[in-house]
Amino acid sequence: MAIFLTGIQNTGIPHLGNILGALLPAIQKSNYHNDIHLLCIADLHTLTVNKNTMQNEQYTWAIAAACLALGLNGKKVIFYRQSRVPEVCELAWYLSCFTPFPMMANAHAFKEKSSYKADVNIGLFTYPILMAADILLYQADKVIVGKDQKQHLEITRDIILKVNQHYNTNLALPEPVFQRNITLLGTDGKKMSKSYGNTIDIFASEKILYKKIMSIVTDSTPLADPKDYTSCNVFALHKLLASKDESVALQQKYLQGNYGYGQAKKALYTLIMEKFSQERKVFNNYIQNPQSMLTYLKQGEQQANNLAQKNIKKLRKIILGV
Repeated sequence: MAIFLTGIQNTGIPHLGNILGALLPAIQKSNYHNDIHLLCIADLHTLTVNKNTMQNEQYTWAIAAACLALGLNGKKVIFYRQSRVPEVCELAWYLSCFTPFPMMANAHAFKEKSSYKADVNIGLFTYPILMAADILLYQADKVIVGKDQKQHLEITRDIILKVNQHYNTNLALPEPVFQRNITLLGTDGKKMSKSYGNTIDIFASEKILYKKIMSIVTDSTPLADPKDYTSCNVFALHKLLASKDESVALQQKYLQGNYGYGQAKKALYTLIMEKFSQERKVFNNYIQNPQSMLTYLKQGEQQANNLAQKNIKKLRKIILGV
């Protein structure tokens, strides 16, 4: 039986790219496999970039509501907030004592973020060590990550190897399970990202969602002329969500002419509203009643704590001898 771990930071409401590339695949995998699945809201990691208490709490509820709305089964998934399992910080300290300074200094993510962030803090620097603790604390052997986290997982493996070599142990080395290779372009044609402000939020109000979709950048091909669907971001987003027949029908409208980008954007808006209608209702119900989400989180946090306490005792014995 494998132990799968997925983490998501509470840096905002999950956008369409997060949902298609990470959340839905992780939730679907947990529903059809009899392994152990943990889904962590990584609120300690979030502190490296956002220290606004009220905002972090709001986004925690948004992440929880989105996961539950998208079909997360609280009976099959250990769903928890990272900060509610204090042993992860204890383990991060142990692991930091086995981590060479150059390994952290050479981390690609730190180099990239430190080049443009005003707040280059130690938490940002040691982020991969906390991630390693997240993984080892539950002895996860499968970690669902994006390709951008590949080096961090390699760092985790290197740290665990050092512990194994020093104490002659055989702690499991985690393997990556890469998320779907989807690169969604945002409304401005760049990679969809919260930092660019170009995301599409399927849980937004009808008015805001419509306005966002209508703002997608397109070329200036006249209405009467055929259009190149292969280079149109509106079509690309529609194709990801539509059935094959729906996609072919839209493709034909592009090719025949007398079909404007505004019409295509309205078709995308309608598709999103129809495809996620139930999810939007469930999400809004949870947001209006956040206490109702605590049942799932408290249940998951009790399970996470039970696992963490069991494993930290073993690790203390290995490292401290007590």
